Amino acid sequence: MSINLTSSLVPFFAFGTVLTARAQSTELEKLNDEAMLLYQQGQNDSAIVVAKKALRLAEQSVGPDHPDVAECLNTLGELYRTIFQYDQAEPLLKRSLAIWEKFLGPDHPDVATSLNNLAGLYRNQGQYNQAEPLLKRSLAIWEKSLGPDHPYVATGLNNLAMMYCNQGQYDQAEPLYKRSLAISEKSFGPDHPDVAASLNNLAGLYNTQGQYQYAQAESLYKRSLAISEKFLGPDHPDVATSLNNLAGMYCNQGQYDQAEPLYNRSLAILEKSLGPDHPNVAASLENIAQLYEATGREKAAKVLEKRAAVIQAIKR
Repeated sequence: MSINLTSSLVPFFAFGTVLTARAQSTELEKLNDEAMLLYQQGQNDSAIVVAKKALRLAEQSVGPDHPDVAECLNTLGELYRTIFQYDQAEPLLKRSLAIWEKFLGPDHPDVATSLNNLAGLYRNQGQYNQAEPLLKRSLAIWEKSLGPDHPYVATGLNNLAMMYCNQGQYDQAEPLYKRSLAISEKSFGPDHPDVAASLNNLAGLYNTQGQYQYAQAESLYKRSLAISEKFLGPDHPDVATSLNNLAGMYCNQGQYDQAEPLYNRSLAILEKSLGPDHPNVAASLENIAQLYEATGREKAAKVLEKRAAVIQAIKR
C-alpha cells in the first residue's frame, strides 16, 4: 500500500498579539512574516533560521514570558514538527502553551492554537491518548470563543478527524472532515488552499476504505490538485502531496500507467522544494519502489528502497 501524505490545517501564528515597543514589533513582524513565507515556499531550513532569530529578538526585547515570545516559540516548534524533529519541537510548544495560559487564561483562542499544535506533535508520533484531549479542548475553545463557523473551528475539526483516521476510526472521522470542508468553503469560497487541504484529507479517508469509495476519492483528489496548482503554483509541496495521493489511489486499483507520471512529478517537486534528504522524499521514493515492484522492475525498486532507507536513517 502506498504512503499517503496528509494536508494539515494547523494555524502557524497565534493571533491577537500586541507588542509594547513599536520598533521591535515591526522587526518581529517582519521576521515572523519571512519565516511563514519561507515555510509556504517549502524552504523549511531557512524558515527555522529566521524563526530562531525572531525568538532571540523577542526574548531580548520583552523577556522570556511575554506573548510575543510565545508566538515565536510556537512558530519555531511548528517548523521543527513539520520536519519531524519532535524532540526539539516539544519543549518549544509546551513553553509556548504555558505562557499563553498564564497571560491570557485557559480559554483564549491563542491557548487553543498552542493546544492544537502540541496535539499535532503527539499525533504525528502516534501518541493518540495524549493528542485527543488536547484536540478536543482546542476545538471547544475555538467554538465557544469564535463561533461554530470560524475557520479555526474547521482546523480543529480537520485535525481531530485526522487523528481518528490514523487509528482507523473512519466513522468518527468522516462527519468531522465534512463539517470542516463546509466551513472552509463558506469562509473562503470553493477554490481556497484550505479547501484543497480539506478535500485531500477527505479523499484520503475514502481511498483508505477501498473500491466502493474510489470514485469519490478521485473526484476530491483532482479538485484538491487543481486548487493547489492554481493558488500555490505547480512546484509547491502541497501540489506534490496531491499528486502523490492521487497516484496512490490509482496504484490501489492497479492503474499503474496513470500513477507513475504523477509519482515522478511529485518526487521532483519534493526534491526541489524540500531537499533530497527530506522524509517526504523518502516516502515518495518508497511509493515509486512499490509501483516498480508491482510492474516487474525489482532491480529499479531496490535502488529506490536503498535511497529511501538512507534518508530515513538520518538523525533529525
